[in-house]
Amino acid sequence: MSDLLFKLFFSWIGVVVVFLIFLAHAIRIAQEYERGVIFRLGRFTGVRGPGLFLIIPVIERVVKIDLRIITLDVPAQDVITKDNIPIKVDAVLYFKVADPTRAVIEVANFLVATSQISQTSLRGVVGSSNLDELLAEREKVNQKLHEIIDRATDPWGIKVTGVEVKHVELPKEMQRAIAKQAEAERVRRAKVILAEGEYQAAQKLKEAGEILGATPITLRYLETLADAAREPNTTILFPFEMLNVVKRSVSQ
Repeated sequence: MSDLLFKLFFSWIGVVVVFLIFLAHAIRIAQEYERGVIFRLGRFTGVRGPGLFLIIPVIERVVKIDLRIITLDVPAQDVITKDNIPIKVDAVLYFKVADPTRAVIEVANFLVATSQISQTSLRGVVGSSNLDELLAEREKVNQKLHEIIDRATDPWGIKVTGVEVKHVELPKEMQRAIAKQAEAERVRRAKVILAEGEYQAAQKLKEAGEILGATPITLRYLETLADAAREPNTTILFPFEMLNVVKRSVSQ
């Protein structure tokens, strides 16, 4: 009798152990930002989570998907721009899984697939743009990249939230050429501003000459003399026309 009870006791222990093992494999927990895609004997049955849920061990399999925004660095790409300038450009992509079911079923590895489509799209957009557009209209390039990548990844249940071109690396000779161009532009602007100032000064001198009865050249000569008089040991020679201007001013 005791042997029978002993066997029954160990049998129940075995049943409990098997049940606990079964339960341990059946219990699944998904975080708030996770979803579990369930397959039963290879067939999709639904999405579960967040929180605690049960699966049938051996018969059912769960694939967890993170729904948070993923930051993906797009490696530097060697590209020739529309105006035939070789450059290196990289970018950063922000995306998230909007549909866990399609992200598992429609593509083998959505991270790798998104990375590859981002690289090809970056080369395509930069290759169809001029260098000036890429440097001066970065937001326009980012928007175009966003639309292309989002359209390509939409069948996979991926939602692109943003794309940013990070760095554009130019050849050394192109950097020097751009620096020279910028310097020439600064010189041109300085000359234009100086010319505009001379023009406005000439207009004022003309108005002053009409009041004083003197030519603008004479008034400019007076201005030059005034500047020269600030220097020590300076001898000033007044032309005859200047004396006439002074006489007319005194008589008035």
